Amino acid sequence: MKEILIETPPRTIMEVYKSLPTGTLAELIDNIIYMSPSPISKHQVILNKINVQLYTHLEKNNLGMVYLAPLDVYLDEKSNAVQPDLSVVLNGGKARVDENGFIQGVPDLIVEILSTGNREYNLVKKKELYQRFGVKEYWVVDPDTKLTQGFQLQKGKYNLISDQTGKMESPLLVANFLF
Repeated sequence: MKEILIETPPRTIMEVYKSLPTGTLAELIDNIIYMSPSPISKHQVILNKINVQLYTHLEKNNLGMVYLAPLDVYLDEKSNAVQPDLSVVLNGGKARVDENGFIQGVPDLIVEILSTGNREYNLVKKKELYQRFGVKEYWVVDPDTKLTQGFQLQKGKYNLISDQTGKMESPLLVANFLF
C-alpha cells in the first residue's frame, strides 16, 4: 500500500480525483465523484470473454488496443474522468495513451458490463456522457441475461444498432463477437 502525502489541499475536483489511491474504483462525471464496489465474478467472466475476443481481433488485424478497467480515461482536463470496463483506442488515436499509461481523450469504443445498482448509471448518465464526448460506439452488456445493446454515434446522437443476446456486432471494427 502506498502512502499519500498531500502537501497542499486540492483546489479542483479533478485534483481531488487524481489524489485518490491508484486502483480506486471511482469516476468523475460533471464534477461529481462516483465510487463503486469491486465487480462480482459474473461481471468478470463476461468481461474476460469480450476482452479476449476484442484483443484477438485488434491484434490480428493491427487495428489498435483494448484496455481493461481500472484505467483512468480523462475525457477532459477539468471535470470528467471515467474507468470503463473496456476501452478501445484504434491506431489513429494512439497518441491519446500518454506516457503515464492513462488515456487522455476519447476512446473509439467503450464497453460497460452492468453490475447490481449501476443499470441507470450506465444506460443513462454514462451513455449521455459518452455521446457528448463523441465515443463512436458504446456497448452495454447485462451479465445475467447477456443482453447486449450497442449504440453508434451518428450526427452527434447515439442510435441503437444492436439489441441481442450474447452478441456484439461492431460496425466500427467490422466484426461480430459472441460470448
